[in-house]
Amino acid sequence: MSDRAVVRRFRGEVDYPVMFDIMQACNEVAGLEYNESVEDVARVFSHLTHCNPFTDMRFVEVDGEAAGYSRVFWKDEFNGARLYLGMGFVVPKWRRLGLGSRLLAWNEARLREIAAGHPSELEKVFQTWTTDSIPGAMRLFERYGYHIARTMVEMIRPIGAPLPLSPLPASLEIRPATPEHYCAVWDAWEEAYRDHWGYAPRSENEFKAWQASRLFQPELWKIVWDGDQVAGMVLNYIDHRRNEKIGIERGYTQNIFVRRPWRRRGLARALLSESIRMFALMGMSETYLGVDTESLTGADHFYESMGYRNTMKRLIYRKPMVSD
Repeated sequence: MSDRAVVRRFRGEVDYPVMFDIMQACNEVAGLEYNESVEDVARVFSHLTHCNPFTDMRFVEVDGEAAGYSRVFWKDEFNGARLYLGMGFVVPKWRRLGLGSRLLAWNEARLREIAAGHPSELEKVFQTWTTDSIPGAMRLFERYGYHIARTMVEMIRPIGAPLPLSPLPASLEIRPATPEHYCAVWDAWEEAYRDHWGYAPRSENEFKAWQASRLFQPELWKIVWDGDQVAGMVLNYIDHRRNEKIGIERGYTQNIFVRRPWRRRGLARALLSESIRMFALMGMSETYLGVDTESLTGADHFYESMGYRNTMKRLIYRKPMVSD
């Protein structure tokens, strides 16, 4: 690493603008959408789980200028391993100086310290991620012994593409969700999500963070109800700030779930069609979602049948944490 670089700890709220500037520089080069304001950063950091930023973060500066930072935390995969996650960002102008390697090495060392206090019988796995738009990060992870454990694809659909017929079963109906329903929606989401790769049960803190997010827009959700039970959902939202920046009117048809007893009945197609029609009426020009390319339900093929096409790949990397 460059001799001009200095590594330091997190300093509290004064670092939120620093982190925002670093992420924005990375977003612009790689086409990412990570924390679009200082307020977004503050919101995330007010609801962290299994992470103390004063001990679990490091910043790197070059010639007194913020050049990057990293953060670590952990979570338990449902019926699986304990995952030790590290993320890092290096401003493009300061790449190829060894800063990424230094931050990744620190992440692993700190995660080993954390793991040392956890039960030895647990399966322990490092996890990180990048996109195919950042080949340098891909090479870095491979050099450190990581392998691609899963590939997620971002998909976009022109709003005017034809929609297939998608009637809802007569016994079910799409109704709005009001505040008294938020817990039921969350619980149904958790239940449906258990069938997805990498699922880790979410905490009460994460439930609060979800409701505090500026992308929490229940007025745009499409929920299928069977009486008073949530059968399926699309938790739609519009990121107005992001749309203004990229110059596109985009609606996000994210978080599409159908609970097991109601699957294979056309609910996902009906919900997604309703969502797309809503966004068309709102003047959106496209809709967007992300999907696991290895989903057991063949979700990526389903979305293709609805007119979505692949754009960027998100790559999940893993490596067993072996004892030194």
